[in-house]
Amino acid sequence: MTDVADIPQVLTDEIREMLAGVSTATITHQLQMRGMRTTFLAGLKPLLPGQSMVGRCRTLRYVPHRADMMDVLSTPMNSQRMAAETAEPGDVLVIEAREVPDAGTVGDIYASRGFQRGAVGIITDGALRDTPAIAALGFPVYHQSSHGSTWARHHMPFSHDEPITCAGVFVVPGDIVVGDEEGAVIIPAKLAEEVARDAVAQELREEFAIERVAAGDSVHGVFPLTDERRGDFEAWLAAKEQG
Repeated sequence: MTDVADIPQVLTDEIREMLAGVSTATITHQLQMRGMRTTFLAGLKPLLPGQSMVGRCRTLRYVPHRADMMDVLSTPMNSQRMAAETAEPGDVLVIEAREVPDAGTVGDIYASRGFQRGAVGIITDGALRDTPAIAALGFPVYHQSSHGSTWARHHMPFSHDEPITCAGVFVVPGDIVVGDEEGAVIIPAKLAEEVARDAVAQELREEFAIERVAAGDSVHGVFPLTDERRGDFEAWLAAKEQG
């Protein structure tokens, strides 16, 4: 377990604002351009329509149920409870549940506790329990499925604030997660600022391309932007910045 004080916190107000204004598709593309091909949390769906979030990853890992280890790993302050009790403002709890669809990994009480402490979202590659009650809390949540059982049906809480794999993505505590209606993507902490800036720039170029195509232009030259059309883009951008 990593001490909470040692988990990076790179989300400045500026970076958070930039990431909140771009799509997960754009961020995923920026990371792919940097050679990172597995950053989008595949197969997970948003619990609420229109939800979005930007936060720092905190992690919880479940391992397969083993009867002789249950007493050791299900103590009064097990890793699930610690994950809720140590959440800090701006955190997102990311849960590795081995993509098992038929055992709950978090219910409304632990979700409520994490949100009460300032968490801004929850992600699990397994199942939610008490899904209607969690939805009523109004916070962004991404999950594979819903199931009425407790985690003990298939899982044991093993560790928190250690590297995990969630929905096929390697996640390190302190990474940045961005979520929107399409899903969620993980950004390594050290890349957060440059990815945010380049994502904003990409979406400006795409906004220009959408306007030009809507006006009847061919995609040639505007998407992707070529040197021949760069002057047009810069004039468009200057006019946009002037209001």
